[in-house]
Amino acid sequence: MKTHTWKEALRETIPASLAHDIDIFEGQMALMRQGKLDEKVFAETRLRRGVYGQRYDNGQRHDGLGEQTLDYPQDLVKGPNTVWDAAGMQRIKIPFGGLTPDQMDVLAQVADEYADGILHVTTRQDFQLHYVHIDDTPDLMRRLAAVGVTTEEACGNIVRNVTCCQFAGVCQTEPFDVTPYAHALAYFLLGHDDAQDFGRKFKVAFSGCADQACGLVMMHDLGLLAQVRQEGDQARRGFAMYVGGGLGTVPHQAQLLSEFVPEEEILPIAQAICRVFARLGEKRNRNRARIKFLVARLGIEEFRRLVFEERKKLPHDDRWVAYLDTLPHYRETPLKLPILLNGEDRPDGFDTWYATNVYHQRQGGYCVATVHLPLGDLTSTQMIQLADLARKYVGDNVRTTVEQNIVLRWVVEADLPALYRDLQAIGLGASGAGTIVDITACPGTDTCKLGIAASRGLAGELRTRLTAKSATLPDAIKDLKIKISGCFNSCGQHHAADIGFYGNSRKMGIHKVPHFQVVLGGQWQNNAGSYGLAIGSVPSRAVPEVVEEITNRYVRERERGEAFKDWAARLGKKEAREMIRPFMEIPAYEEQPEFFTDWGDPREFTLGDLGKGECAGEVVTLFSMEIAKAESEAFEAQVVLEANDFKQADHLAYRSMVLAARALIRTQYLDIGDDPDRIVEEFRARFYDTKLFFDKYAKGKFARYLFNRHAEPNPSPDHDTAHRLIEEAQLFIEAAHACDMRLNEAAPAPAKPTGDKKPKLPPSAKLPPGFEARRARLEKG
Repeated sequence: MKTHTWKEALRETIPASLAHDIDIFEGQMALMRQGKLDEKVFAETRLRRGVYGQRYDNGQRHDGLGEQTLDYPQDLVKGPNTVWDAAGMQRIKIPFGGLTPDQMDVLAQVADEYADGILHVTTRQDFQLHYVHIDDTPDLMRRLAAVGVTTEEACGNIVRNVTCCQFAGVCQTEPFDVTPYAHALAYFLLGHDDAQDFGRKFKVAFSGCADQACGLVMMHDLGLLAQVRQEGDQARRGFAMYVGGGLGTVPHQAQLLSEFVPEEEILPIAQAICRVFARLGEKRNRNRARIKFLVARLGIEEFRRLVFEERKKLPHDDRWVAYLDTLPHYRETPLKLPILLNGEDRPDGFDTWYATNVYHQRQGGYCVATVHLPLGDLTSTQMIQLADLARKYVGDNVRTTVEQNIVLRWVVEADLPALYRDLQAIGLGASGAGTIVDITACPGTDTCKLGIAASRGLAGELRTRLTAKSATLPDAIKDLKIKISGCFNSCGQHHAADIGFYGNSRKMGIHKVPHFQVVLGGQWQNNAGSYGLAIGSVPSRAVPEVVEEITNRYVRERERGEAFKDWAARLGKKEAREMIRPFMEIPAYEEQPEFFTDWGDPREFTLGDLGKGECAGEVVTLFSMEIAKAESEAFEAQVVLEANDFKQADHLAYRSMVLAARALIRTQYLDIGDDPDRIVEEFRARFYDTKLFFDKYAKGKFARYLFNRHAEPNPSPDHDTAHRLIEEAQLFIEAAHACDMRLNEAAPAPAKPTGDKKPKLPPSAKLPPGFEARRARLEKG
């Protein structure tokens, strides 16, 4: 009996364009195996199909003491610094988060057969699968395409998944349902010729309500906020359009492009924005290539002029308005007629779940039920079971959310107790959706190549502790947002949280210690209306106590009705730092060795095992002393920014980078002095031109923050530009810490003492000049 391949079996089911694209990708894989395709070209082509690298895919893993080589069958690569047979990540695009039970079944099947059986919901309403072999990706794509799901342009320098509020269409306060507009724009830009030549990714979001979190339009490259304008007797639909927002290393608030763009113009205006971005956006330096940098460089007025000028030049496209004809017929179909809850029997735990996980739709008798997914994860078995529950209660009305959950829409109120029992039976009945226990976290060091600290491990620990006392938590803190990123890139959206954290590390004597920078005062509401600022870095193991201290103090000191953001602003940066200062201390390794490991990771963060004399205290290096001055200056910049002294904030942020550069220089050249011109010149020669300062992935990005500000001082800084420079200064200081650690790791370690023998000192050729006499005295005892 002939065995059919998935390609043959699904030939008539997959849309021809998708089938052709998958065939092309499979052909490119074959060319790569034959050495006939450039590594960088193949890396971009697989990224544009959602096939991502994953931690350790370079064939090496750090075990806490040193790099170990992983054994793979072949030396073939799938792009620079990747190994063909290393496990990878597959991202799956879900426009506006919309799902059907049939799609959920297939997602579960491919997760079970090709990955580790776990589906992860992302902050862009996508799914991610981990530990996927690249050879399995074409069939995985075909099986998804057969049910209307694509991985196309899930990654790469293109338009990423278009997100949308999970309550769109059922929200009590929206002017109209933005879902069909999000769907139309997502598929209009998918593969569009004008969206293929960006220097970096481009993210789009739709929102129905200005004062809610909704689509978070203020932190997007392009954000569309629903508006209705009255023109005579007619109410005309349209959108306020915002451009140039984004988180990343240095967050930018989006700026208003137009107060009102009528519905028939949103697709051509989006196309014009893509053209301007592709033509004028940065291409060589990817660290300045997001559209937010282009908008900041040109200014919103000039950017606006270019966009609307470009709009006039566009050749007509029938697709701009074709979808509008379908709008009168667009609607979600409830599975059942509405029935109120009334006196239905309520199982144990239902009332708590009902209070946090149920949203009453504007359509009477119907609700949205949120399936709370801790860390955004569910198993393939749970996904199949949830698909069956969707068929039973809501039909095709399922969506993912930007807070890494799944919602069932159009649940009949009277069905809620039965739905709760069924969710409990499959392990998905947790309450607390949207509350302080519903913590967002990026993958961090679990699977991300850029992760510095264990964001998921920390999120899991915080969730466990907060859930244990959720019944007694004060009302004031129950709805606070905690968001965690494993590094400075803000994939966990830490800038927009009430309490945010991003991973970094510090050195204590000879040991490295995982840390998290504490970020206070971001705003999730008002579509991510403002961003928080870092107040200090604490050891990872101290973070739960830091959260407890911050929340307790907020409860004690808040004024009636005072939001956390406003309390944090009133507290001030100085006092906020003093609040966490006791937690910034690192205990001695011998007293609390757990501080030198991260949450959920048994490996030790260490530079090696070095003996310590009985008379010696902890080693405090010259760099440690010098970098502390830079950190103080950067913090003071935040304080004066808070006082609206933008010019001084700009100066102090710049000064902190100069001091951090000086700290590194003084490890090589003590007599550098204090002249900024000379410091920048020496830093460039010693650390930038030599690439000693370069991060493995960011390269010289952070150094250019200093060079740019030194070369072009801002004569009239405002709040936003000063805020950005402070963020850049903080990242420069973190990069200086990382550089110092790399240099120390590269230095030869002293030999380990054995018995009564004195430690062998390094050969004189590796010692600073003038050290010979001291070495002779040491060897004589």
